[in-house]
Amino acid sequence: MIDLPFEVIQAYRQKTYRTLPGLRIHSKEEAIDFVSERGFIFFWPIKGVTLPSLWKAVAGDRPVANKHDDPGHITWGWKDSLLGRHSWYYAKILRKKATMIAMDLVPNFYALSENYGSPEEDYLTIYEQGRMTRETKQVYEVIIEKGPIDTVALRQAAHLAGRASDSSFNRALADLQADYKIVPVAVTQSGAWRYAFAYDLVPRQYPQIPDIARMINDHEARQRITTAYFKSVGAAQLKDVKKLFRWSTKDSLRVIESLISAGELKAKAHIDGFLGEWYVIPSLIN
Repeated sequence: MIDLPFEVIQAYRQKTYRTLPGLRIHSKEEAIDFVSERGFIFFWPIKGVTLPSLWKAVAGDRPVANKHDDPGHITWGWKDSLLGRHSWYYAKILRKKATMIAMDLVPNFYALSENYGSPEEDYLTIYEQGRMTRETKQVYEVIIEKGPIDTVALRQAAHLAGRASDSSFNRALADLQADYKIVPVAVTQSGAWRYAFAYDLVPRQYPQIPDIARMINDHEARQRITTAYFKSVGAAQLKDVKKLFRWSTKDSLRVIESLISAGELKAKAHIDGFLGEWYVIPSLIN
């Protein structure tokens, strides 16, 4: 059993998360490089989930500010200005929260989704199997026909404009993004707040992603994603991998074991103050 102080992991994450003052991000271009460097990050830090975020890389390791004029909120403008620019892939993905994925890694995520060929047909099988709600189907069919379309017009066309439909509409948007079916492509001056995302089909906006994904098998995809994850966090437990990616125990263990065999991870580490076994990148031990 390898014993490792948690302070070693914290020091590593301060560097990969860019929370140290000298490593902070100050421009949109640096933000793009940060996503490419890490592979994938959250836009905001998510409670209970260990992963770098753009907020912390800009504002430091502190809670997201409630005040709109906080300097850390410059990230909003960067994110909005880059929608549809292919600088990164932005949508509600991991844990159905705002996620930024490097363009060279996103085909691996897509390869694990339930998209097999035709966006106009695949969803019907999922719906018929009872794994897609009626409201989600309605939203998706409108985007197939009319996208790109802003959320105000989308709600009306999907017959979900009433207040009683708020929850089902928002769930539909989150579910469709998490399965790489739709993606926000622009900010429009629609609605009472003059601010609304426009959505379109992923294959229509990013035709290269499905083309590349077809050549990637599930295990290869999980290997690349998991490698990027551990390079960001340094160390994690099996439950962390399962929670973040929503993979089965079998699939999570298989990919971790393959990385151990390849020398990318060390197994059975004990971290001071924590129960259970951890998997650690070799550089934290050597």
